[in-house]
This record gives sequence, structure tokens and C-alpha cells, in this order.
Amino acid sequence: MKALTVVKIGGNIIDRPAALRTFLLDFAALESPKILVHGGGVLATELLEKTGVPVRMHEGRRITDEETLKICTMVYAGWINKTVVAQLQQAGCNAIGLSGADADSVPATKRPPAPVDFGFVGDVAASRINVPALSLLLDNGLCPVFCAITHDAQGGLLNTNADTMASAIAAALSKTYYSKLLFCFEKGGVLARPDDEHSVIPEMDAAYFEQLKQQQIISKGMLPKLDNAFAALRNGVAEVYIKHARHLRSDTGTRCIFN
Repeated sequence: MKALTVVKIGGNIIDRPAALRTFLLDFAALESPKILVHGGGVLATELLEKTGVPVRMHEGRRITDEETLKICTMVYAGWINKTVVAQLQQAGCNAIGLSGADADSVPATKRPPAPVDFGFVGDVAASRINVPALSLLLDNGLCPVFCAITHDAQGGLLNTNADTMASAIAAALSKTYYSKLLFCFEKGGVLARPDDEHSVIPEMDAAYFEQLKQQQIISKGMLPKLDNAFAALRNGVAEVYIKHARHLRSDTGTRCIFN
């Protein structure tokens, strides 16, 4: 099977121009085929605060009302996505910017209002990813760059956790590729001591994750990241790492293992 690398970039990297440029140069140097999925929560939060729209989160996931959805779409699918694509083109990577609505590539289901009403938030499943559309792009030398906006197949847009989107895409394509999933951000990996940058856990299985979650060592945005890491492994992804963006091309960070 041909190898495929799916990379999710988030955290403060997106909002720091120099760090983003360095990361994108490293990403462009990866062998194809490859897919990039990006978040953009910090910039979206800043614009929400400037416009007076309340920012609400629950366990690391954004609660999205109609006004929040508009701003997230403008930020994610607009400024960030096209900036990333333009810089990848400069680096020699023939990228194409997409939302989940484009080519019906990532349809989603609006999350039920109970037990927590997340508003216009969409859940995605590997079984619904449009694999033929993505394979067509990859086979023709294009690098899809996805923002975390999806659609409900009824004319509406939905905000989707970027970690979830990357996990589902990697799992869907694992049927035809040796699929490797990398979650990149501004930390060295999963930390055993949240205030100690040198306490990176080199390897983690699902049982250890549950233990650290119960001890509240892992919380907030790391929860969906690890939930999606293990979901990817359960659904056929061969390798999953959580790592610093500057270590994109090395096997460092935290490797998630399925046992």
C-alpha cells in the first residue's frame, strides 16, 4: 500500500507567522500523497471577542451559535485556509484549499442537543468521507488542505473539531493507503506534568489515557486530540503521533498505540 500522511496543525502555530512558515516548509518537503487539516481557534476567538460574541467552550470543544459559525467560517475557510495554500504553493507544494462542503468531501451530522447543546457543530464519520473525491485529488498530485468547516447535506454549514476531521479522513483512507496521522501543535507531545515541557510521554495506550484523564492530568483541548487519536487507531490508521510542529519529519513526541 502507498503511504499517506495526514497532518493536523493547530494550537498557536497557526497564529504565529514565523512558526507557520517553518512548519509549512517542512510539510511541503514530506513525500506525497499527503493531506493537511488545520484549525484556527485563537484567531476566531479574538474576532469573536472583538465583535462581542460570547466565547463558550466545553471540554476543549467550541459551542457554536449562528454568529459564531459565521465568524469561524470566515476565519477557517477564508483567511487561514487561503494563507496556508498560498504559502504551500510558494514552497512548491501544489495545494488545494477545501472545506468539507467542497466536492461533498466531508459531510457531517449536526450533533444532538443533549446532553450538551453545541449548536451548529457537526460530527463526522470515516464511513461518510468521500474517498473517491479525495483519491482523485491525491492521484493527480494535489495536496488537499482542509479547514474544519463541514456541511449537513441540507444546505447548512457546521463547525467541526479539526482533530476529529483529521482522524476521520485518515481512517477513511486507511482502506487504500498505509495511513499515518500526525497531530502537530506547540507542545512536544502529551505531557505527564502539564507545566513541564520536558515531561513528554513517549508512548500511550488507551488505558493509560483513561488513567490520566481520571487524574485530570489531561484536560481541555488535549481530550479531543487523544479521543480522536485512539479512534483513528481503532479504525485502521497504522500510526498516530502527537508532537511539536517543528518535529514534523521525525518520529518524536507521543506515539499512541492500539492494544
